[in-house]
Amino acid sequence: MDRRSFLQGMGGVAAMSTLVPITGAVAAELPNLAPAKGIPKLVKRFGDGRDWFFQKRFGMFVHWGIYSILGWHEQHQWRARVPREEYVKLQQKWNPVKFNPDEWLDIMEKAGMKYICLTTKHHDGFCLWDTKQTQYNTMNTPYGKDVVKMLADACHRRGVPLCLYYSIADWHQPNYPNQGRHHELPPQPGDQPDLMKYIEFLKKQVAELCTNYGEIHGFWWDMNVDKHVDRTINDMIRKLQPKAVINNRGYDEGDFGTPERDYEKGGEDAMCFVRPTEACQSVGTESWGYKSDEDYYTDRHLVRSIDKYLARDANYLLNVGPTGEGVIPPEAVAILGRIGGWYNSVKESFEDVVPATHLTANRNILITRRDDTIYVHFHREPTSETLKLKPIDIAPRKATLLNNGKPVEFAVNMMPSDHAEQKKYLRLRGLPVNEMSNTVLVVKMEFDDLAAIERLQDKPQDKDDIMKR
Repeated sequence: MDRRSFLQGMGGVAAMSTLVPITGAVAAELPNLAPAKGIPKLVKRFGDGRDWFFQKRFGMFVHWGIYSILGWHEQHQWRARVPREEYVKLQQKWNPVKFNPDEWLDIMEKAGMKYICLTTKHHDGFCLWDTKQTQYNTMNTPYGKDVVKMLADACHRRGVPLCLYYSIADWHQPNYPNQGRHHELPPQPGDQPDLMKYIEFLKKQVAELCTNYGEIHGFWWDMNVDKHVDRTINDMIRKLQPKAVINNRGYDEGDFGTPERDYEKGGEDAMCFVRPTEACQSVGTESWGYKSDEDYYTDRHLVRSIDKYLARDANYLLNVGPTGEGVIPPEAVAILGRIGGWYNSVKESFEDVVPATHLTANRNILITRRDDTIYVHFHREPTSETLKLKPIDIAPRKATLLNNGKPVEFAVNMMPSDHAEQKKYLRLRGLPVNEMSNTVLVVKMEFDDLAAIERLQDKPQDKDDIMKR
């Protein structure tokens, strides 16, 4: 079982009671998705300092720890069946002398990303900060520096929101009840399993992270294998860090859902989400941590993934795995650079907009809207150089392909395939689908008045609900 399986566990189930019901076979697997019919509505904003989450919606995830030295996988100890007594020797090899947090942030910002999330402690239990709760941390290594502090200082200096990942599963701490379940080791020599003692250890570590590093903007839990519920822990985080958004993989349902690696299973046609959502994906297909011979996703796959979430009012966290020396691999840097070229050219279609795919019956595209401007997102493989936007039957004042700034030809006329309705519909024509096949096209259409389109809908539009941000 991997992390996507966990989404069906405690976090997703706990959230179900507060969400709009979803019927059908996908109900248990898509607790964060709205039905595919009806007018999409923005999820309710928090109304406090956490609302930064809805403005800075594209972020960088970083999986980094002593596992990076081996260059295989962030779960190396578990997946390669490495005995604990052998794995812990990596602590004395931890010396990432090339780590420069400003270089990470430079790469992040060039890609159009607005925030960063770092793995402070992954499942192996090694801590990247000066924790007083265990000696298994970066201070007791040849490096001897507090990585979290270094990154936090850079983020604060540059005004970049910092989120912190923390794994509940722990393969090192003796009180964690490793029982050989998914993402757990079998019982080890020296273990003293005691869940309540472990949670006290965890609370003290979380308090350190929320107290010693200035303002943080998010806490990203992972792997509550035991499915234990304790709302006081997130309450403590909120008290110490009121701007921090908290995900749904911890000890209660948290603030937002976390679909992983495009795992929606039947939810592709859903036009929006019913609770705050942050999808996460890595640039590599095999590992989230550094892998020396990683198999990377195509640019096209990643930009389509990013587009289909951002266009539905969700956030997106794209991961890289730095080397054991602290350097983001050049292949990953190049991927982020190319993604940034696309994102920065179309970002206006994601900023201060609302989901508006209900305006057309065409489910091969997504639409976002700002006032009388709509943006058409080609997040799926185009099958033609022409796109019909039935039932829209009025022409825009102007149509522009954001990818290159060039005008897009359009027409309102009846085509042979419309003979049954005997009606004219808006078409976009001559799209460069072959020349720009490795990306996601986004067409901006500016109308004089979208009220005519709104009247085409089956139900009147509650403009306050759909446009209020």
